[in-house]
Amino acid sequence: MRFCWHPDARLVDAAGQVHGPGRPATAASALPERPAARALQAALGAPAFRIGGDGPAPDGPAPDGDGVFETLTGGSSGTPRRIRRSQKSWIASFTVNAGLFGIGPDARVAATGGLVHSLALYAAAEALHLGAELHLLEGARPDRQAAMLAARRVSHLYATPAQVQGLLAAGQDWPDLRHVIIGGARLTADLRAALTRRCAARVTEFYGAAETSFIALADADSPPGSLGRAYPGVEWRLEGERLWVQSPYLAQGYAGVPGSALWQEGWVAPGEAARIEGGTLWLAGRIGRQVKIADQTVQPEEIEAFLLAQPGIAAAAVIARADARRGHVLEACLHGAGDEVALLAALRVAFGPLKAPRRLHWIADWPALPSGKTDFTTLSRRVACSPA
Repeated sequence: MRFCWHPDARLVDAAGQVHGPGRPATAASALPERPAARALQAALGAPAFRIGGDGPAPDGPAPDGDGVFETLTGGSSGTPRRIRRSQKSWIASFTVNAGLFGIGPDARVAATGGLVHSLALYAAAEALHLGAELHLLEGARPDRQAAMLAARRVSHLYATPAQVQGLLAAGQDWPDLRHVIIGGARLTADLRAALTRRCAARVTEFYGAAETSFIALADADSPPGSLGRAYPGVEWRLEGERLWVQSPYLAQGYAGVPGSALWQEGWVAPGEAARIEGGTLWLAGRIGRQVKIADQTVQPEEIEAFLLAQPGIAAAAVIARADARRGHVLEACLHGAGDEVALLAALRVAFGPLKAPRRLHWIADWPALPSGKTDFTTLSRRVACSPA
């Protein structure tokens, strides 16, 4: 089983040029990400491929003849890693999304990011496989992308919250947009409200990872703050607070790495601390980001979520700083505007004197990775360089 270019599908690039199917690569290939149309023409139908990234071409196809490919992790916890997966692991979810979101020959699907990122590559492969009209808008400024969404009457948008924020800054309405599918991070309440003022689209947030693909879906009916219900075909279980996932959509492993503790007997642990209540998934945060403060385990994401719920805060990151007496103290980096004294007081009330960040750093030029996620490494360096 391999990705294919549906007879009804067509691709429109940011310049407005229309592309049809090309000649798929006949051997395993590491493809340049630009021009994007040429990369997709070579990838769809190829036995094994990777678009962008470093390293050798992926091995393939699988012994049974099924196609394989590689994607990259987002890099939020370090250097991006290459993920190896079967093409049928994504094709299985294409079929699900055709029903969930109505993606097919009458849909116009847009992706704003580059194909080196798995969200844009997924949107592109899914649209072309299901016969939709794909609009690849990467390379254009966000204000021009916003205008293209309206002018081209796009019906479905795959984007990260950071990309949505850039689109909304243009002040453009999108009357034809029916579905907005959000990945990579959670929408803040302010961003969701701003989006609903610009379109009547149904907004669905999915939680997933490069290793697992889809895990959960949240929409307007989901409990606020939750990750929603299980994506169709996905099973969850907890070992302590560690989340494990089983589904037809799992990756095979890290490319070039013979085995990993993340994969165990058909289950994958994406490295998250979570709880499950009434069929709904609630995420505490990355286990690797947990810190000890005076023997208390603290999850920085809990504090970040609180800060993002405050008026005027567009981005937040909580950074741990070494402390001889307590082990660590926390400091918060913020993007936006707010009353610093009031915010510090609210944090102390919500989390107590040990867990509450001691200082706030206002960051005008918020650092982001190419995937659109916050660059915690850069923020940590800035905090480390500031006076204690």
